Amino acid sequence: MRIQERTTTRLKAASCGLALIAATMVPMASSATAAPVAVQAPTAAQAQAAAAAKPVPKPGYSVQGLKTLNIEFQYQQTGYWCGPAATRIALSARISPPSQQQLANELPTDQNGTDWIGQVTRVLNNHLGTGWYETKEMPNDPPTQAQRDLLWRDVLLDIDNNYPIVANIVAPANNHPPGYPNYTIWHYFTVIGYDTSDMTVLIADPAGFAPTATYWLTFNQLATLIPPKGYSA
Repeated sequence: MRIQERTTTRLKAASCGLALIAATMVPMASSATAAPVAVQAPTAAQAQAAAAAKPVPKPGYSVQGLKTLNIEFQYQQTGYWCGPAATRIALSARISPPSQQQLANELPTDQNGTDWIGQVTRVLNNHLGTGWYETKEMPNDPPTQAQRDLLWRDVLLDIDNNYPIVANIVAPANNHPPGYPNYTIWHYFTVIGYDTSDMTVLIADPAGFAPTATYWLTFNQLATLIPPKGYSA
């Protein structure tokens, strides 16, 4: 995690005949009858607040349309080790993960953070002995519909196959996950679950800003947090 102000913190929608007969049997509706009232969809802010208030299920909980992965969580151990911490969380779903220090060396991560999501992709694949993870860039802000569709597909596919997603985000003051301070945050966190009933995603966030280590975000907010960076999926 990098911030614009240096801080230290605790270390994501009749036929006409029948109509005429019916007209002779049913009185005409009064012209004073009120029109149906349209139900307004919640605003983005309301949807985000509802997501943040959702209870977080136990790790590994799964029912139809909702799935969460069993991970080993750690807060980031320095103010700039969000990349190593998020990578470690992702690895923990499948193996006994190395330390944040080892991952910081491998990425590599320095006091300016982890430069590029592609470094995370490489380290994930190296430790898992797989080619599953790919780097997905999201340079458009706001993202295109094709980029949003791919992200949602990746969330479902990866979580269903027990591969958490590591996302590199840029969170300005007007678009924050719960608990974030009021300035722009450059950060990495891990997506470890989804709920298709309301299109929310479960985030394991190593920063420690939020009241809980894991929390729900709307998919729409996740999609707006990633540009112009990317994710490993």
